[in-house]
Amino acid sequence: MILNQISDLKENRAPLQLCDIPIPEPKKNEVRIKISVCGVCHTELDEIEGRLKPPKLPVVPGHQVIGVVEKLGIGTSKFRVGDRVGVAWIFSACGKCKFCLEGNENLCDDFVATGKDVNGGYAEYMTVPEKYACSIPHFFTDAEAAPMLCAGAIGYRSIQLAQIRDGDNLGLMGFGASAHLVLKMIKHRYSNTKVFVFARKAEERQFAMELGAIWSGKTTDTSPEKLDAIIDTTPAWAPVVEALRNLEKGGRLIINAIRKENKDREYLQNLSYQDHLWMEKNIKSVANLTAKDVSDFLELAEKASIKPEYQLYPLEQVNKALIEVKEQKIRGAKVLQIS
Repeated sequence: MILNQISDLKENRAPLQLCDIPIPEPKKNEVRIKISVCGVCHTELDEIEGRLKPPKLPVVPGHQVIGVVEKLGIGTSKFRVGDRVGVAWIFSACGKCKFCLEGNENLCDDFVATGKDVNGGYAEYMTVPEKYACSIPHFFTDAEAAPMLCAGAIGYRSIQLAQIRDGDNLGLMGFGASAHLVLKMIKHRYSNTKVFVFARKAEERQFAMELGAIWSGKTTDTSPEKLDAIIDTTPAWAPVVEALRNLEKGGRLIINAIRKENKDREYLQNLSYQDHLWMEKNIKSVANLTAKDVSDFLELAEKASIKPEYQLYPLEQVNKALIEVKEQKIRGAKVLQIS
């Protein structure tokens, strides 16, 4: 499924087109993957609508890719033909800059994003440098593994940045693919931490309570207790302001979004230094992923028996899945069945 042009999903409800393209050949140190499934992410909406423009079009989106190694390029040694692997948002990085050498390849100036800078997983085949493909534990089915590569791994990184300690109060702004996995991780790793969920839709709030949240309310509600950390997974600005209002002194707001939409940007005019920012409150964004984030999270999820809730769609229905993400018709994650 190809993205040929930037468009507004309100006007173009079928932005991706089905077409045939040549089967890619793996270059040196690359492997070719026959794809079985690929997760659907809000980041694809940012690409389609131009908030995160691909450097060239057309491009095949998709960055939560599961499949099997079908062909090895020259110089490869990590995998064998038939191995099951995954490809996340990180397609490659330079490996030489100070960020890469410090283990922060997500901040590399030459970071290459799967499904944006190069063709991704909304297709039958793709190639990837073997260094950035990851082994998938047998514990997960293909469809279960796909959301773990972005929604799960980026949620894992958000928890690390939030510096959660057992017994802290944690807030979640929005309750989609990433947030529901964050809640499952917190329940496993920090048994004394209470989770408070803010979500626009009643269905999302009910889902959060089913998974173990202690309280759920609307975005503009006030939590019954101040929160030591809040992870915002929404594309909107109102949750940022409301999260800061609900933070404890010295609290930490982690914004887990690659882009914010402009439709409610005027909500930032409600920001008050005294009410929202004072008392040493901290704001930090999550930028991309490292390969270690993905492998560490998969290891944790297997040990903790964490699996995602998901809905499965055939590849040809990707536009339907994307529209549902846009309209926040979400219960867990969305996954495309490709082969």
